[in-house]
Amino acid sequence: MSPATHNNEEDKDKFEDAYEVIPVATTMNLLSSLEESTTGLYLFLNNKFSDAINLIYPWSHDSMYHALIYDILMVVKAILTFEPQDIHIGMTTARNALKTCNRFRGKSRLTFSSHVGFKQGIRSVREEELHAEVCYAECLILKSAVTFIQDDSMLGFLKNGINVGLSYQIYKNCQQILIQIPNHQSKAHKHLVGGIKFGLGAFNLILSLVPPRTLKLLNMVGYSGDREIGLALLHESASENHINNILSVFTLLFYYNYISIAFGIGKGYLSNSATEGLFLTNLQKFPNCVILIFFHARFRMLTGHFELAQEKLRQCIFIQNEWQQINHLCYWELMWCHIFLQQWKEAYHLARLLSEHSRWSKAISTYSQAVILAVLPSVSVSEDMNALFLKVDSLRIRIFGTSVPIEKFVAEKGERYGTTTDWFTAQPILEFLYAWSGFRVMSKRLDLVSKWLSIIDKGENMLRENPSKEYGEDDITLINLLKGLCLKHMGKYWEAEQHFNHVIQREKLLRYDRYLVPYAYYELGILHYLKRDYASALKSLDNIKNYKDYAMEARLQFRAHIAQEQITKETAA
Repeated sequence: MSPATHNNEEDKDKFEDAYEVIPVATTMNLLSSLEESTTGLYLFLNNKFSDAINLIYPWSHDSMYHALIYDILMVVKAILTFEPQDIHIGMTTARNALKTCNRFRGKSRLTFSSHVGFKQGIRSVREEELHAEVCYAECLILKSAVTFIQDDSMLGFLKNGINVGLSYQIYKNCQQILIQIPNHQSKAHKHLVGGIKFGLGAFNLILSLVPPRTLKLLNMVGYSGDREIGLALLHESASENHINNILSVFTLLFYYNYISIAFGIGKGYLSNSATEGLFLTNLQKFPNCVILIFFHARFRMLTGHFELAQEKLRQCIFIQNEWQQINHLCYWELMWCHIFLQQWKEAYHLARLLSEHSRWSKAISTYSQAVILAVLPSVSVSEDMNALFLKVDSLRIRIFGTSVPIEKFVAEKGERYGTTTDWFTAQPILEFLYAWSGFRVMSKRLDLVSKWLSIIDKGENMLRENPSKEYGEDDITLINLLKGLCLKHMGKYWEAEQHFNHVIQREKLLRYDRYLVPYAYYELGILHYLKRDYASALKSLDNIKNYKDYAMEARLQFRAHIAQEQITKETAA
């Protein structure tokens, strides 16, 4: 029996009233499963992580919603920490959740290839079986998320394509069933509808971000994703009261605060009023939720309010200490705030904390420490900068047999900067800024972009006076790309275009940094887009496909695909 009962009709639909502390359930039907699982979610959103897990886990092998929520908690932890152990636990949990949900599914399953067979199957489907189908499909999406973070290559996504396609088909079939069978308006019905909206929304959003050649296998059987439909469904799901609504909120916040910055086009972060409204509503409901406060800090960063972002991040660190990895994410964002503001000592301190205590990526945190140390006065610290640079390669990790592309990039750069002296002090951190979309994050603060441009200009003068015999052409080409980027954000499009073209013209002179040319084509394409010269934008972006086997290749192909899709839509409108 459920520990939470309500006497009036109004309260029947309000799962917000689920108690945070409840006795251990001895039986579990669909409704009590939903209620207890919702309670577990609320414990989690109030930073009571262990309490949430202790409540949900005992039934995770016998209740579909307990299995789903436990899967969500473990996958969220994996995404937050990026630790190999947590990713492994997330994957194991996802597999177990699929097994649990599968036991509740109908004998015929909702993946009929025959339309006639599907229609016949509708007549025999019970509501509980529909819930099981939605839970099963959602667990497939969660498994896909874990797979994606452990391997961000296109090959990794292809390996996962079958599960994503199966999940999508289940959601579509569930949606059709809801249209064709009477709606009894049961208390559990809204959770079913909300889950379908979340699943179809997440599916469309994920698939819309992937380049066409990556989706070739899925497209052969008719699968595709529409970003606008996906976002619309997620907004609907996030606005309604059901067990998946907070996951829809988190998905939207992650998309707008991270994915759209790393892969999107335009002039930087554009505040989305609908998403901001959802964010503020949920923050009022869960004022101490560390994840929501973290996103609030990120929102402040992307609107150029780095000092306010620092306050919110410190609040995150203060209000919880159970999941130290969340604090490490706060340290990471705090470090970047200090870097943007050129507060080197503070940035170095945080990088060192990450290097010593975070297991997320020792290679990246050590490289961060080294690039910041390069711009610090030598009297500030006693650390050996060259030793840090050379240490990076030995700290690289492999997750499920796959090397991390960004770690490979910083390891190669660490070798270069650790064994040579013919580079200017800010060169490593400038390149690191570019690799992490730092200039785009700063795009709302033109005063800061201008300060960084001054540093680039000084570096260019130094490199021209004392060019490196081995890396000289690559260094000057990097400078041109960075100058073009700053000038683009400052609205000086003609000057920026000259620098991007200069990078492209130096292609045959490059010895190591072959990524500079395809990335210059991308930046040039976005520049043309901002000038509304769509034909030239598409032409520049199309040139990227002529380049292969360069640093951060998969990331650029994702970016180019999204840009081309957006420009094509605007052209057709």
